[in-house]
Amino acid sequence: MSNDLIAKAAIDRRMAEIITPVIEDMGFELVRVRLMSGKSTTLQIMADKPDGGIEVDDCAEISQAVSAVLDVEDPILDEYTLEVSSPGIDRPLTRIKDFEAFEGYEAKIETAETIDGRRRFKGELAGVEGDEVLINVTEGTIGLKFDWLSDAKLVLTDDLIKEMLRQRKASGAIDETKFDEISDESESDTSAEGDQ
Repeated sequence: MSNDLIAKAAIDRRMAEIITPVIEDMGFELVRVRLMSGKSTTLQIMADKPDGGIEVDDCAEISQAVSAVLDVEDPILDEYTLEVSSPGIDRPLTRIKDFEAFEGYEAKIETAETIDGRRRFKGELAGVEGDEVLINVTEGTIGLKFDWLSDAKLVLTDDLIKEMLRQRKASGAIDETKFDEISDESESDTSAEGDQ
């Protein structure tokens, strides 16, 4: 099965090879890794718990563990900033199980090649059949092979927001009084500087 949605570029795949065992040993899952190079270099890691609901503290723990391993392996030549985050509500869908988990919700999917004259599909996810992701578009339900996908993410809808809040309350993961505070702190809490 293609891992391109989790890690696109060759360097991202190398990072994924190093990071995945560390994160999985801690009981988390790698959702996506991207090495972003602009004026500065940032390694963005998106992680989650197998059943969702990752916390700011979890991200800080992952950040420390990953930093330690990257200091040893040292695959990034430049000075870089490490950012560990949760997938967020309009999360990227990078694994075939994500398409099953979010069946019934709206998503945008892009394919690497043109399929029936188009590369962008938007509609309601209709589950998975074998290695195909099913999506309800205006013309009906279509199946797209997971390997064809170049990008996929959930669309932020009221239904999705309600469901996420319901899940968080159910798991006791959210204290709404602290909600703003957490989002403000997350920048400093979940970033760690790499080697100078």
